[in-house]
Amino acid sequence: MRRKPWELAFTAEPKEVAGLRRVVRLHLGLWGLHGIVDQAQLCVSELVSNVITHVGSGTPATLAVSMNGVRLRIEVHDPDTRALPTLLAANVDSEGGRGMALVDALAERWGVELGPDRKITWCELATGLASPSGHVEDPGVGRAEALLELWTDAQPPCMPGVGRAGRAVAEESVITVISDFLHWLRVHGCDVEEALDRAQTRYEAELGSR
Repeated sequence: MRRKPWELAFTAEPKEVAGLRRVVRLHLGLWGLHGIVDQAQLCVSELVSNVITHVGSGTPATLAVSMNGVRLRIEVHDPDTRALPTLLAANVDSEGGRGMALVDALAERWGVELGPDRKITWCELATGLASPSGHVEDPGVGRAEALLELWTDAQPPCMPGVGRAGRAVAEESVITVISDFLHWLRVHGCDVEEALDRAQTRYEAELGSR
C-alpha cells in the first residue's frame, strides 16, 4: 500500500478543527490505519489549538501528514518562531497546559523544528505496521490474504459428508473464514456493510438461478 505524504493549508481558528479531524479520518481510513484514527485526531486538535492559543486565531498554518518509517508523522506548520510549545505538568484543576501533555501521552515522540520563517510542531504515532508499505498486523487479515492467494490456484475443496459434530466444526471454520475476510476488507478501506449486502444479493441471485 502506497501512503503518499499530503498537506493542507488552513487558517488556525476553532471552527477549522472539526474539518481537519474529518480529513485526517478520511486519509487514515484510505491508508488502512483505522486503529490510530482517534489518537491522530486528538493530536491534530491539540497541535492546532496550541497555534490558536499561543500564536493567535487567524494564523495561516499547514497540516502535513506522512509516514516516517512505520510511524505516522503529523506536523503543524505556523509562521511564529518565538511561541514554542512546552510540556507542562498540568494537574486536574489546571485550565491550560494539558495540550502537549496529551500529545506526549499519545505519541511515541514529538518535537519542534525551527526554520528561518516558520515553526514545525510534530508528533509520531505507532501504527502497528511491520513495514511502511505493509498492512497492520492482524491474524485474521493474514489468514484471509493466504486464502486469497490459494483461491487463484485452486477451486475450493468439496466437503465430504460428515456427522453432526463434524458439521459443527466445519461451520465454525467457515464462520472464521468469513470473519477473516471482513477484517481484510476493513484494513483495505472497504465498506464492510456494503460488502456484506453485495455478498447477500449475489448469494440470493445464484440460489434463484439454480
